[in-house]
Amino acid sequence: MAVRKIVKIDEELCDGCGQCIVNCPEGALAIVDGKARVVKDSYCDGLGACIGTCPLDAITIEEREASAFDEAAMKQHLGEVEKQRAALPTLECGCPGSAVRQMERTSPSDRVSTGGPSQLGHWPVQLTLVPPGAPFLQDAELLLVADCVPFALADFHERFLHGRAVVVGCPKLDDPQSYVDKLAAILEQSSIRSLTIIHMEVPCCTGLCRIAETAMETAPRAVPVKEITVSVDGRVIAEKDWRTCTTSL
Repeated sequence: MAVRKIVKIDEELCDGCGQCIVNCPEGALAIVDGKARVVKDSYCDGLGACIGTCPLDAITIEEREASAFDEAAMKQHLGEVEKQRAALPTLECGCPGSAVRQMERTSPSDRVSTGGPSQLGHWPVQLTLVPPGAPFLQDAELLLVADCVPFALADFHERFLHGRAVVVGCPKLDDPQSYVDKLAAILEQSSIRSLTIIHMEVPCCTGLCRIAETAMETAPRAVPVKEITVSVDGRVIAEKDWRTCTTSL
């Protein structure tokens, strides 16, 4: 072990978007528990080719004790990484969460039948377009939903939307800071009773949680928050209650 330069990732800033993963020539990075991490010190050469690809400036170079860079081991590891990437083709954006998958739906009986009418009670729903002081937000239970969720989750209307206000957005394709500003304004101007964040399982989608956390830093009162994760094949795979967030004016 010797002191050398190596990549450092700020987990507070990282939202798991995965852009650094596909831009690391050595394959030294991976998404683990929704955050980018160095797989093994000996795979990272410390040159920082991934730094400029991080949209949140979460990657820097530090000097610390680390195993020496092992080019032979790195190339062997990179070969395995390339095999995995070839098996899961991605869209042009390169995001690991955009890997193509196909779900088998053998018959109509395999699908969840909602049967009921739409439960949407207001318009607009896109977070960018919703006025912070809109009447439907007053004293509302608010859903903050990733764009893809209603397509994946067949019973979204019956299970979550009934009796609630909803705003939708994509933390990867849209401007996260504009979402933070709009959600903060909603929390300030409307008497929201609760916030439920529903996002897909892909890493970049967890950015919706970071947006909510940042917006609540200026919230004038306590708001109970629930986080729900949906799989790409249309199942709720995790539900978590956040601790009530109380912040100063």
